[in-house]
Amino acid sequence: MRRAVGQMGPVRTASSLLRLNQVDGFDCQGCAWPDPAPGHRHTAEFCENGAKAVAEEATKQLLDREFFATHSVEDLAGRTEFWLGKQGRITEPMVLRPGATHYEPISWDDAFATIAGHLHRLDSPDQATFYTSGKTSNEAAFVYQLFARSLGTNNLPDCSNMCHESSGSALVDTIGIGKGSVSLEDVHQAKLILVVGQNPGTNHPRMLSALEEAKSRGAKIIAVNPLQEAGLVRFKNPQKVKGLTVGTAMADLHLPIRLNGDLAFFQAVGSLLVEWDALDHDFLEQYATGFEEYAAHVADLDWAKVEASTGLTREQITEAARMVADSPATITCWAMGITQHHNAVATIKEIVNVALLQGNIGKPGAGVCPVRGHSNVQGDRTMGIWERVPDHFLDAIRDEFGFEPPREHGLDTVGSIQALRDGKIRVFMGMGGNFVGAAPDTEATEAAMRNAALTVHVSTKLNRSHVVHGSEALILPVLGRSEKDLTGGKVQRITVEDSMSAVHASHGPLDPPSEHLRSEVDIICSLAIATLGEGSPVPWAAFRDDYTEIRRRIARVVPGCASYEEKVDEPGGFVLPHPPRDNRVFETESGKAVLTSTPLEVLEVPRGRFLLQTMRSHDQFNTTIYGLDDRYRGVKGGRRVVFVNPDDLRDLGYAEGDVIDLVSEWKDGVERVARSFRIVSYDQPRGCVAAYYPEANALVPLDSTAEKSNQPVYKSIVVRLDRPGEAGQGTGPSRGSGAQGSGSLRDDEPTHLS
Repeated sequence: MRRAVGQMGPVRTASSLLRLNQVDGFDCQGCAWPDPAPGHRHTAEFCENGAKAVAEEATKQLLDREFFATHSVEDLAGRTEFWLGKQGRITEPMVLRPGATHYEPISWDDAFATIAGHLHRLDSPDQATFYTSGKTSNEAAFVYQLFARSLGTNNLPDCSNMCHESSGSALVDTIGIGKGSVSLEDVHQAKLILVVGQNPGTNHPRMLSALEEAKSRGAKIIAVNPLQEAGLVRFKNPQKVKGLTVGTAMADLHLPIRLNGDLAFFQAVGSLLVEWDALDHDFLEQYATGFEEYAAHVADLDWAKVEASTGLTREQITEAARMVADSPATITCWAMGITQHHNAVATIKEIVNVALLQGNIGKPGAGVCPVRGHSNVQGDRTMGIWERVPDHFLDAIRDEFGFEPPREHGLDTVGSIQALRDGKIRVFMGMGGNFVGAAPDTEATEAAMRNAALTVHVSTKLNRSHVVHGSEALILPVLGRSEKDLTGGKVQRITVEDSMSAVHASHGPLDPPSEHLRSEVDIICSLAIATLGEGSPVPWAAFRDDYTEIRRRIARVVPGCASYEEKVDEPGGFVLPHPPRDNRVFETESGKAVLTSTPLEVLEVPRGRFLLQTMRSHDQFNTTIYGLDDRYRGVKGGRRVVFVNPDDLRDLGYAEGDVIDLVSEWKDGVERVARSFRIVSYDQPRGCVAAYYPEANALVPLDSTAEKSNQPVYKSIVVRLDRPGEAGQGTGPSRGSGAQGSGSLRDDEPTHLS
């Protein structure tokens, strides 16, 4: 609260936080964890990081034209992500002209004309790509994808390509829909909850309240994660007296799994369930296919490979499997510790296998639960933000608006970077987010972005993407989630979808910090008018003036959204259909849920090398850095740290506090280097290390992606720890990370470890 008051002042703090996640308020800009039902919400229905997210957006610190006149782009490019984000809200549109050294003001009309001019000069619409962050509203996402398809391209990458694309790919193949199958009440009713590859204490703190409720009803929790994170050891809920004193012990069992060992773990659990006949035979016979092949596959399980892959003993895995076997209702939750591996899709299919064996789909207190990391990333996909949207969605657009949308699949995030690198994309537009900061292979991404003719970012605050630009660049300042939207001369509301398919309305209470800010919908519709002209079959002006008109079209185009406007009028909104959850209908080719069989392989790491995972600190959300502390892991005042097992440190001859360079090795022979990381001794499986992103994103090869989903592999990067200056003496050509702050530590980012 001190931080919120310090950034917003007491009046704005009270006005915003008391409306945060309330039925008549606005949706948190942070994670996508669902809200309790109306009538069951606390007065303070937010977590620590939610309050930080609001404070970052609603800060009274403003960034005006004088700031840009003072700071050249070269100067800004040398600053850290933390420093850039602390400069305040952008107050008017800014342009960087070709060859210029500074951003300067531009009118909205001229900004739209500039973008339209670039788009008109393209040889093909596919030379433009339109990125979306997970904070974009449903209304904005719908008109954004409609604009791209009206232009003639399906190049619609989004942040899901980097976080949960693997989940969607695996779930569509196995249960017929790329969304989780549980509700918040299911979590409360579960008898066993597996939290896998996820740190809810930092990334989804309100989830801890749901886990606490489940524990109070007798549930057990298994945490499967390389690090033993504080939030799953003990949760101190500030809403309760007990929480202010002793708190609630959370995980009944913690399995410190080796990075990339989750596929082997779930396959081993499944094999034991089959061996013990701890199966729901009626479910398997009526609703599933592939069981016989799966049972034969796991009967030959190689336990030596399982132990090598997981770093766990057979006894540890058996203990977890016995808890699964004994549970009448089990939920498995996961996040990016699962999705960002080469074998991520296959791993999630193994999670589904275990659920199907016991009929844990479509019954109370049970299911599969990918926990989305950004507030409306799932809603954006529902609204059509996808480079591979199915034909029935395109048919609905054609029938509703009277034009033929493009049918050829577009480019995802990695594909867009590759196309920018190769000169095939000339215009990049980002609807929110920090594309450069979030993307893999920092040097390659930055070189690709600089290859564009025009880069456009719709943003509230400065970030790295604004200083890594094309020949011409625009920054378009946008209203925040916490602010009043009076576009069209009336109070507008937006809608969002959470991780559990619940859709609800959101409208901010605060006055905008500048009269020059526009809403996402306004920006997109105004750009569409400037680009497509008055002859477009889409009523852009009507959409801009009244978002109700957008929602009426959503109701006719988007599956499951009939009577959309009327349903969001209801307190708390409504829940989208989910056939497996609702009535055990599986819209797969066979009409049944699918058990799959995957060969078990061990990710081998050369001697003297380690597997690195990137992760957040407690004082950050995605690439937004709130502060330089990570109190749960004992880090103060710095971010360029690498967490290493103490026994590995001893064998390497390093000591805690030593400064090293991280060097990644991949099959392309290029050694990617991230310099000046201070070592922190930390309990985790031997051979595994961890570092914060975006600083460590420089180490992720652009072409290192998950099979099928093409999601970057941020969680199993082969690295070595070199003494400063040794990088480049390995087996292949070396290059620096190219990221700001990748050299020596800066004065604005000291590193002190407590």
